[in-house]
Formats: sequence, C-alpha cells, structure tokens
Amino acid sequence: MAERRMVLGVIGADVHAVGNQILNYAFTEAGFSVVNLGVMVSQEEFIEAAIESDAKAIVVSSLYGHGELDCRGLREKCDEAGLKGILLYVGGNIVVGKQPFEEVEKRFKAMGFDKVFGPGTPPEVTIEALKKDFELLEAQA
Repeated sequence: MAERRMVLGVIGADVHAVGNQILNYAFTEAGFSVVNLGVMVSQEEFIEAAIESDAKAIVVSSLYGHGELDCRGLREKCDEAGLKGILLYVGGNIVVGKQPFEEVEKRFKAMGFDKVFGPGTPPEVTIEALKKDFELLEAQA
C-alpha cells in the first residue's frame, strides 16, 4: 500500500486552530501521513505543499464562515499546477449563516470538491471517506 499522504490546513484569514489540531491527530492516528500547514493558509500554499510532498489529497478546513469565497477556483488552480485528480475535501462552518447543507454541498461540488462535510462532522466520518477514496486512487495506479 502506498503512503497515504495529505495536506491539511485552515484556509484564508481563518485562525481557528483547535479543529485543525484535532483533525491532524485523528488523521495521523488513522495511518495517514499529514502535512499540516496550520491556519491562515492560501490556496497557493496548499498547492505548493501538495506538489512538494506528492500528496494525493488536500483537506481544507474553515470555521469562520468564508470558506465558500476562500475555496473558489482551487480545483482550477490545482489542475493548472499539475494536480489533476487530487482529492479535494472541505469541511467545517464553510458558509455564512444557516443554509441547508444539501445546497452548500452542491455548490462546493460544483467548485470541484470531492467531499464536503458540514459543521460538527466527526473526524471518523472523514477518515472513512478518505480511506475509500485513497483505495480507489491506489486501484487506478
């Protein structure tokens, strides 16, 4: 089995670090190799880290509600940088206000994200999704 490497970070001007540390710990304990960029991460920093580390996934977290703005165009930038097919996950409080999750998920999937997780999603749910998606990538390799 290939090393399951991912890049993790909190996008934009968001400084919420606790969730990032919880995810880092949970993903590492689940056997993933995590490159944790911490907080206030730009799209370009995610992409550079993914290229440098040969990551197969970028996991974007956001808690301050502006994830939708911060994430716009990330898939296109990944594709342009040679990261076509990299897994893109996003989760947390990623939009402003109370909005139906189904609508939020649709918008993020339209932006090219593979998986979208709402506020309060337990790390185990994301870990299971990552394991399945990594297995698909490994089967295709």
